[in-house]
Amino acid sequence: MTAPTMRAVTLPDGPTAPALGMGTWYLGEDPDGHDIQLDALRTGIDIGMTLIDTAEMYGDGAAEELVGRAIAGRRDDVFLVSKVLPHHATRQGTVDACQRSLRRLGTDRLDLYLLHWRGRVPVEETAEAFEELVFRGLIRSWGVSNFDVPDLDQLVGLPGGDRVQTDQVLYNLARRGPEYDLIPWCRARRMPLMAYSPVDHGRLLEHRAVRDLAAEKVVTPAQLAIAWVLRLPDVFAVAKASTRAHVIENRAALEIGFSQGELDQLDRIFPPPFGKVPLDVL
Repeated sequence: MTAPTMRAVTLPDGPTAPALGMGTWYLGEDPDGHDIQLDALRTGIDIGMTLIDTAEMYGDGAAEELVGRAIAGRRDDVFLVSKVLPHHATRQGTVDACQRSLRRLGTDRLDLYLLHWRGRVPVEETAEAFEELVFRGLIRSWGVSNFDVPDLDQLVGLPGGDRVQTDQVLYNLARRGPEYDLIPWCRARRMPLMAYSPVDHGRLLEHRAVRDLAAEKVVTPAQLAIAWVLRLPDVFAVAKASTRAHVIENRAALEIGFSQGELDQLDRIFPPPFGKVPLDVL
């Protein structure tokens, strides 16, 4: 079964990824919820949310195992992303971690492999390992997560470091710091930014202004928050959904637009940065 197409972003090396995908943080940790979560992931694939973002850290591999069950028999329909922990990110440790992730996922390759955040291992060592994984066909491309502009400047100055394909960061209405310099940096390199937690770990769902504007637009607060992140054509996002209904709700965010007046209203409530802001993380 081929999933419906949706708007996509293009990575620097040419591959495309859906503009909206599914996150898996906290999924797979409660065995009683596995069937419901599997149904959610499979539904997402069915309706075109074929980007699935996971990590070895999530549930100590439990999320990857759940994803593996969800994509069984459908691997070619999915753009699969996972992440290596910083303390595993040595030259050999990265390769070993990737192979463990592949076993849990039940696949022979990742479409995108990210360094989860920067740790003590020199980033050039991790980049070398990523390039080895590309050469061996275990990953198609690689990127980073939670890197700010100085980290990226250093990375692209290293041998092979300019092969970085994306930076996955916390970006949403309440966390607009990346707009000051990170998004322009990525845009200059034609590298899309991947946003995680577009609803700010659920906090935006209870914000009065978000709820009021969502009601005016006859959408849900989650749909409004996700749609706002996706207003930029060179940003793609992952949003967690643990039920079928929640996945379908998130998918509808791609159909939501904003008038200039609505964007100005949100700017007044959630002002864009006027100077450098340290990168937020969850």
